[in-house]
Amino acid sequence: MKYSIVFFSLILLSPFSLAQNYFADDGKAVFLSKVPLHSFEGNSNNLVGLINLNDSILDFYLDLETLDTGNGKRDKDMRLTLNTDEYPFAEFYGTLSSPFDINILEPQLAIAKGIFKIHGTFKEVEIEGTLQKVEDGLLLKASWILNLTDYDIVPPRLLIIKVDENQEINIEIYLTPYKGE
Repeated sequence: MKYSIVFFSLILLSPFSLAQNYFADDGKAVFLSKVPLHSFEGNSNNLVGLINLNDSILDFYLDLETLDTGNGKRDKDMRLTLNTDEYPFAEFYGTLSSPFDINILEPQLAIAKGIFKIHGTFKEVEIEGTLQKVEDGLLLKASWILNLTDYDIVPPRLLIIKVDENQEINIEIYLTPYKGE
């Protein structure tokens, strides 16, 4: 958290890049989890993100405590599995490696390369999605598969039923220009 606050402060306070910074703290993050004969999802509307178009920098994080599956027992088990007391955030920091034309209004392919961190484990990833210029901002949508074992997360199990180690992650976030304070 401290790392993100320091980074956001440095980027957002730079007078040369204010015009090309977009920020939001109410993006949507959803994960889809499967067990045999059943699936469920966890949702959060607290995805925080920054896009700096001048430098093609992306920085996003999610407080994992805000994920809600609609079942209190399952939420408690999920937080224990993710060890959110010790590792409360999932974070992505990287760059937009695909070109983006702010003058095109249709969704454009967005390829982000960087480091995804969850459960205290860092992994280099490439994530595809779309980035679109919309009225007074940018709309980013992305989906990818997160393999729990890649991040030293042991998929929970109940007797012989085990949660699939592959989790589908979807994000959608509307970012508005950061104008400074």
